[in-house]
Order: sequence, then C-alpha cells, then structure tokens
Amino acid sequence: MRSETMTLAVNGTTHVLELPPETPLLFVLRNDLGLNGPKYGCGLGECGACAVLVDGRSVRSCTIAVAAVEGREIVTLEGLGTADRLHYVQDAFVKEQAAQCGYCVNGMIIAITGLLNEKPEASEAEIRGALTHQLCRCGTHMEILAAARRARDTVSARLSAGGECA
Repeated sequence: MRSETMTLAVNGTTHVLELPPETPLLFVLRNDLGLNGPKYGCGLGECGACAVLVDGRSVRSCTIAVAAVEGREIVTLEGLGTADRLHYVQDAFVKEQAAQCGYCVNGMIIAITGLLNEKPEASEAEIRGALTHQLCRCGTHMEILAAARRARDTVSARLSAGGECA
C-alpha cells in the first residue's frame, strides 16, 4: 500500500498524516490520533461501537476509508463535550444511567446525536430506527431509549425557547 498525505479535520483540529488512503478511519482515529471514543467492535460495520460523526451524520468508522472523509468534519465522542460541559446527549446518558459495561455507549451517543442533528424532534420510531444496528450486549436498552428521549426533549425545549441544539 502506498501512502499519501491526507488532511483530516477531527474534533476541530486539522491533522496532516502520511498513510494509505484505504486505511479504515477507525484505525487512524485510535492508532494515529490516540482517540479512544470509537471502539473496535466487529470490524464489519454491524455493531456500531466505532461510530463517529462525519459532517454531522453518524457513520461506521471501521468500514469507511480515510480518503472518503478527507476535507470533511469528523467528530468523535471526545469532540462532543468535555468533562466540565457535557454535550446534551452525553448528559442524558449520564442522567439515565444508560451504560453498564460502556462498550456500546460511544456508538449509542453518536447515533442519537446524528439523528437529532437531522431531526431534533425525532419520533419514538425514528429513535428506535437510529438505534436498530447499535448493539448492546449488557441489556441496557430501556435506559438507552430513556436517554435518547431525554436528549430529544432537551433539544426540543431549547429550540422552542429560540435557542440552538448544541
């Protein structure tokens, strides 16, 4: 594999890297940039543990080549909020205690954030649809759904008050 100079915008920072263009984005995020939010789950794009936002939409970083995201805005779990100021979806997951082992939480939070970026007042069916291919092996599905509804209600209230989602 031949390497090329690639420029990636991740969590508001520009990174210039030499790597093969077909390298999975997940490998670059974890190995080259040291970001641990996206997890390696199945490597096939089926479990959702590796999800990141690309231009505000949830994508599976294990199956997308780095060349496909060059010049686009990539946001990982680390880029959503900080320990002092959580993103509203992260805050909802904390308040609803929507994690057990925590392995799936990255993908769940990213999937709900991507959905609410597109549909701030998502229906129950749309929430469930966004989580359809996000696997949780611990069985915290009810808490995850409650967190998703809480996040939706938070963003809906902000929009109704004339504020912004983020």
